[in-house]
Amino acid sequence: MTTITTTIWQEVPEPANPYAAQVARCHGYDVYGEMLGHAGWADMVFLLLTGERPDTRQKAMLESLAVALANPGPRDPAVHAAMCGGVSGSPAAACLTAALAVGAGGAGGAREVHRAVSAWHASRGEVGALAAELARVVAEPAIETWPAAEVWPGFDAHSPVCPLPVLRTLDYLAPLSPGAALVTLQQGRQTLETGAGRGLAMTGVAAAAYVDLGMSPDQAEMLHLLLRLPGAAAHALEQAKLGFQKFPWGELELLDDPMRKSSRNDCLAEVES
Repeated sequence: MTTITTTIWQEVPEPANPYAAQVARCHGYDVYGEMLGHAGWADMVFLLLTGERPDTRQKAMLESLAVALANPGPRDPAVHAAMCGGVSGSPAAACLTAALAVGAGGAGGAREVHRAVSAWHASRGEVGALAAELARVVAEPAIETWPAAEVWPGFDAHSPVCPLPVLRTLDYLAPLSPGAALVTLQQGRQTLETGAGRGLAMTGVAAAAYVDLGMSPDQAEMLHLLLRLPGAAAHALEQAKLGFQKFPWGELELLDDPMRKSSRNDCLAEVES
Protein backbone atom coordinates (compact mmCIF):
# COMPACT_ATOMS: atom_id res chain seq x y z
CA MET A 1 0.00 0.00 0.00
CA THR A 2 1.31 3.45 -0.96
CA THR A 3 2.20 5.75 1.95
CA ILE A 4 1.49 9.46 1.60
CA THR A 5 3.84 11.55 3.73
CA THR A 6 2.36 14.91 4.77
CA THR A 7 2.06 16.90 7.97
CA ILE A 8 -0.76 18.99 6.45
CA TRP A 9 -3.56 16.50 5.95
CA GLN A 10 -4.83 13.42 7.75
CA GLU A 11 -7.71 11.24 6.63
CA VAL A 12 -9.70 8.53 8.39
CA PRO A 13 -11.22 6.29 5.71
CA GLU A 14 -14.88 5.37 5.37
CA PRO A 15 -15.44 1.84 6.70
CA ALA A 16 -17.13 0.74 3.46
CA ASN A 17 -14.76 2.62 1.11
CA PRO A 18 -11.06 2.95 1.98
CA TYR A 19 -10.58 5.38 -0.92
CA ALA A 20 -12.97 7.98 0.56
CA ALA A 21 -12.41 9.97 3.74
CA GLN A 22 -14.82 9.83 6.64
CA VAL A 23 -12.82 12.43 8.58
CA ALA A 24 -10.35 14.93 7.09
CA ARG A 25 -8.09 17.00 9.33
CA CYS A 26 -5.96 19.98 8.30
CA HIS A 27 -3.07 20.40 10.74
CA GLY A 28 -5.22 18.62 13.32
CA TYR A 29 -8.46 20.55 12.74
CA ASP A 30 -11.47 18.51 11.60
CA VAL A 31 -12.37 20.36 8.36
CA TYR A 32 -15.91 19.01 7.96
CA GLY A 33 -16.64 18.51 11.64
CA GLU A 34 -15.12 21.64 13.29
CA MET A 35 -14.18 24.18 10.61
CA LEU A 36 -17.05 24.10 8.14
CA GLY A 37 -19.55 26.76 9.13
CA HIS A 38 -17.18 28.34 11.66
CA ALA A 39 -13.96 29.15 9.75
CA GLY A 40 -13.58 31.48 6.77
CA TRP A 41 -11.50 31.45 3.62
CA ALA A 42 -8.63 33.33 5.28
CA ASP A 43 -8.61 30.85 8.16
CA MET A 44 -8.26 27.89 5.81
CA VAL A 45 -5.59 29.40 3.56
CA PHE A 46 -3.49 30.61 6.48
CA LEU A 47 -3.80 27.24 8.21
CA LEU A 48 -2.81 25.34 5.05
CA LEU A 49 0.28 27.46 4.39
CA THR A 50 1.58 28.05 7.90
CA GLY A 51 0.16 25.18 9.94
CA GLU A 52 -1.28 27.66 12.43
CA ARG A 53 -4.72 29.12 12.98
CA PRO A 54 -4.66 32.90 12.34
CA ASP A 55 -5.47 35.21 15.19
CA THR A 56 -8.03 38.01 14.78
CA ARG A 57 -5.54 40.57 13.43
CA GLN A 58 -3.89 38.13 11.03
CA LYS A 59 -7.25 37.07 9.65
CA ALA A 60 -8.46 40.66 9.19
CA MET A 61 -5.25 41.68 7.44
CA LEU A 62 -5.22 38.67 5.13
CA GLU A 63 -8.84 39.26 4.14
CA SER A 64 -8.15 42.94 3.39
CA LEU A 65 -4.98 42.12 1.47
CA ALA A 66 -6.97 39.62 -0.61
CA VAL A 67 -9.40 42.39 -1.57
CA ALA A 68 -6.55 44.73 -2.55
CA LEU A 69 -4.83 42.11 -4.72
CA ALA A 70 -7.86 40.32 -6.19
CA ASN A 71 -7.93 42.27 -9.45
CA PRO A 72 -4.84 44.10 -10.70
CA GLY A 73 -6.93 45.22 -13.69
CA PRO A 74 -6.81 44.60 -17.45
CA ARG A 75 -3.59 46.60 -17.92
CA ASP A 76 -1.73 44.15 -15.68
CA PRO A 77 0.27 41.70 -17.84
CA ALA A 78 -1.02 38.62 -15.98
CA VAL A 79 -4.66 39.66 -16.36
CA HIS A 80 -4.03 40.60 -19.99
CA ALA A 81 -2.60 37.12 -20.60
CA ALA A 82 -5.79 35.55 -19.20
CA MET A 83 -7.85 37.85 -21.43
CA CYS A 84 -5.88 36.63 -24.45
CA GLY A 85 -6.88 33.11 -23.52
CA GLY A 86 -10.50 34.11 -23.05
CA VAL A 87 -10.85 35.96 -26.35
CA SER A 88 -9.24 33.08 -28.25
CA GLY A 89 -11.65 30.50 -26.82
CA SER A 90 -9.10 28.74 -24.63
CA PRO A 91 -10.44 26.63 -21.74
CA ALA A 92 -10.51 27.99 -18.20
CA ALA A 93 -7.39 26.13 -17.13
CA ALA A 94 -5.39 27.62 -20.01
CA CYS A 95 -6.50 31.16 -19.13
CA LEU A 96 -5.48 30.79 -15.50
CA THR A 97 -2.22 29.05 -16.43
CA ALA A 98 -1.38 32.01 -18.70
CA ALA A 99 -2.07 34.41 -15.83
CA LEU A 100 0.11 32.38 -13.47
CA ALA A 101 2.96 32.15 -15.97
CA VAL A 102 3.04 35.88 -16.65
CA GLY A 103 2.30 36.86 -13.03
CA ALA A 104 5.16 34.73 -11.73
CA GLY A 105 7.93 37.03 -12.95
CA GLY A 106 10.46 39.25 -11.28
CA ALA A 107 9.05 42.53 -12.63
CA GLY A 108 5.73 43.12 -10.93
CA GLY A 109 5.11 39.42 -10.27
CA ALA A 110 5.39 36.87 -7.51
CA ARG A 111 9.17 36.44 -7.84
CA GLU A 112 9.55 40.16 -7.14
CA VAL A 113 7.55 39.59 -3.95
CA HIS A 114 9.84 36.67 -3.07
CA ARG A 115 12.89 38.91 -3.46
CA ALA A 116 11.33 41.69 -1.39
CA VAL A 117 10.32 39.34 1.44
CA SER A 118 13.83 37.88 1.43
CA ALA A 119 15.24 41.40 1.79
CA TRP A 120 12.92 42.13 4.71
CA HIS A 121 14.02 38.98 6.52
CA ALA A 122 17.71 39.69 5.89
CA SER A 123 17.44 43.32 7.06
CA ARG A 124 15.38 42.46 10.16
CA GLY A 125 13.06 45.39 9.44
CA GLU A 126 15.47 48.34 9.71
CA VAL A 127 15.01 50.88 6.89
CA GLY A 128 18.71 51.47 6.18
CA ALA A 129 19.49 47.75 6.16
CA LEU A 130 16.43 47.09 4.00
CA ALA A 131 17.60 49.66 1.45
CA ALA A 132 21.02 48.03 1.34
CA GLU A 133 19.46 44.58 0.84
CA LEU A 134 17.17 45.80 -1.94
CA ALA A 135 20.12 47.47 -3.68
CA ARG A 136 22.11 44.25 -3.33
CA VAL A 137 19.33 42.31 -5.08
CA VAL A 138 19.60 44.62 -8.09
CA ALA A 139 23.36 44.10 -8.19
CA GLU A 140 23.01 40.31 -8.29
CA PRO A 141 23.63 38.70 -11.70
CA ALA A 142 20.93 36.78 -13.53
CA ILE A 143 20.57 33.08 -12.80
CA GLU A 144 19.30 30.32 -15.05
CA THR A 145 15.68 30.62 -13.92
CA TRP A 146 15.29 34.37 -13.32
CA PRO A 147 16.66 37.47 -15.11
CA ALA A 148 18.44 40.02 -12.99
CA ALA A 149 16.28 42.59 -11.18
CA GLU A 150 16.36 46.00 -12.86
CA VAL A 151 14.86 48.01 -9.97
CA TRP A 152 14.50 47.50 -6.24
CA PRO A 153 11.93 44.75 -5.59
CA GLY A 154 8.65 46.24 -4.43
CA PHE A 155 9.04 49.50 -6.33
CA ASP A 156 7.48 50.68 -9.59
CA ALA A 157 9.61 49.84 -12.62
CA HIS A 158 8.41 52.85 -14.62
CA SER A 159 7.35 55.69 -12.32
CA PRO A 160 8.80 57.76 -9.46
CA VAL A 161 5.26 58.26 -8.11
CA CYS A 162 3.45 55.93 -5.72
CA PRO A 163 -0.13 55.34 -6.99
CA LEU A 164 -3.01 56.28 -4.72
CA PRO A 165 -4.39 52.70 -4.42
CA VAL A 166 -0.98 51.56 -3.16
CA LEU A 167 -0.89 54.36 -0.56
CA ARG A 168 -4.43 53.62 0.59
CA THR A 169 -3.70 49.92 0.91
CA LEU A 170 -0.57 50.63 2.95
CA ASP A 171 -2.37 53.13 5.18
CA TYR A 172 -5.25 50.73 5.80
CA LEU A 173 -3.18 47.61 6.45
CA ALA A 174 -0.49 49.15 8.68
CA PRO A 175 -2.79 49.69 11.73
CA LEU A 176 -4.22 46.18 11.29
CA SER A 177 -0.86 44.50 11.16
CA PRO A 178 0.30 42.17 13.92
CA GLY A 179 3.91 42.85 12.88
CA ALA A 180 6.19 45.83 12.34
CA ALA A 181 7.07 45.67 8.62
CA LEU A 182 4.06 47.60 7.29
CA VAL A 183 4.45 50.34 9.89
CA THR A 184 8.17 50.56 9.10
CA LEU A 185 7.37 50.76 5.38
CA GLN A 186 4.80 53.47 6.04
CA GLN A 187 7.25 55.56 8.05
CA GLY A 188 10.26 54.96 5.77
CA ARG A 189 8.49 55.01 2.40
CA GLN A 190 9.86 58.33 1.18
CA THR A 191 13.41 57.41 2.19
CA LEU A 192 13.14 54.09 0.37
CA GLU A 193 11.57 55.71 -2.69
CA THR A 194 14.45 58.18 -2.85
CA GLY A 195 16.94 55.32 -2.74
CA ALA A 196 15.08 53.32 -5.35
CA GLY A 197 14.39 56.31 -7.58
CA ARG A 198 10.92 54.80 -7.97
CA GLY A 199 7.56 54.93 -6.27
CA LEU A 200 6.39 52.16 -3.98
CA ALA A 201 4.42 49.45 -5.80
CA MET A 202 1.68 47.10 -4.64
CA THR A 203 4.24 44.29 -4.61
CA GLY A 204 6.15 46.22 -1.93
CA VAL A 205 3.07 46.58 0.27
CA ALA A 206 2.16 42.91 -0.24
CA ALA A 207 5.69 41.80 0.65
CA ALA A 208 5.64 43.72 3.94
CA ALA A 209 2.20 42.27 4.71
CA TYR A 210 3.45 38.73 4.14
CA VAL A 211 6.36 39.41 6.46
CA ASP A 212 3.97 40.63 9.16
CA LEU A 213 1.90 37.48 8.64
CA GLY A 214 5.01 35.46 9.49
CA MET A 215 5.46 33.97 6.04
CA SER A 216 8.65 32.79 4.39
CA PRO A 217 9.61 34.04 0.90
CA ASP A 218 8.38 30.76 -0.62
CA GLN A 219 5.03 30.94 1.18
CA ALA A 220 4.61 34.59 0.20
CA GLU A 221 5.37 33.88 -3.45
CA MET A 222 2.80 31.07 -3.59
CA LEU A 223 0.09 33.05 -1.83
CA HIS A 224 0.67 36.09 -4.04
CA LEU A 225 0.08 34.00 -7.14
CA LEU A 226 -3.14 32.69 -5.65
CA LEU A 227 -4.53 36.03 -4.48
CA ARG A 228 -4.28 37.65 -7.93
CA LEU A 229 -6.19 34.95 -9.81
CA PRO A 230 -9.81 36.13 -9.24
CA GLY A 231 -9.40 39.21 -11.42
CA ALA A 232 -7.68 37.22 -14.16
CA ALA A 233 -10.56 34.74 -14.15
CA ALA A 234 -13.24 37.45 -14.28
CA HIS A 235 -11.61 39.39 -17.13
CA ALA A 236 -11.01 36.20 -19.13
CA LEU A 237 -14.71 35.32 -18.86
CA GLU A 238 -15.76 38.85 -19.83
CA GLN A 239 -13.39 39.04 -22.79
CA ALA A 240 -14.65 35.71 -24.11
CA LYS A 241 -18.11 37.31 -24.39
CA LEU A 242 -16.90 40.64 -25.79
CA GLY A 243 -14.92 39.04 -28.62
CA PHE A 244 -11.82 40.17 -30.44
CA GLN A 245 -13.42 43.34 -31.84
CA LYS A 246 -13.42 44.83 -28.33
CA PHE A 247 -10.08 43.45 -27.23
CA PRO A 248 -7.84 46.24 -25.87
CA TRP A 249 -5.00 46.09 -28.38
CA GLY A 250 -2.13 48.47 -27.85
CA GLU A 251 -2.14 51.31 -30.36
CA LEU A 252 0.56 51.22 -33.02
CA GLU A 253 1.17 54.24 -35.21
CA LEU A 254 3.25 53.49 -38.28
CA LEU A 255 5.44 56.28 -39.59
CA ASP A 256 5.37 54.73 -43.06
CA ASP A 257 1.92 53.13 -43.29
CA PRO A 258 1.48 51.20 -46.58
CA MET A 259 -2.32 51.32 -46.23
CA ARG A 260 -2.22 55.11 -46.00
CA LYS A 261 0.00 55.22 -49.07
CA SER A 262 -2.41 52.97 -50.93
CA SER A 263 -5.40 55.16 -50.07
CA ARG A 264 -3.53 58.30 -51.17
CA ASN A 265 -2.51 56.72 -54.46
CA ASP A 266 -6.12 55.65 -55.13
CA CYS A 267 -7.31 59.19 -54.56
CA LEU A 268 -4.68 60.58 -56.95
CA ALA A 269 -5.69 58.04 -59.57
CA GLU A 270 -9.35 59.12 -59.28
CA VAL A 271 -8.40 62.81 -59.66
CA GLU A 272 -6.26 62.15 -62.71
CA SER A 273 -9.00 60.11 -64.37
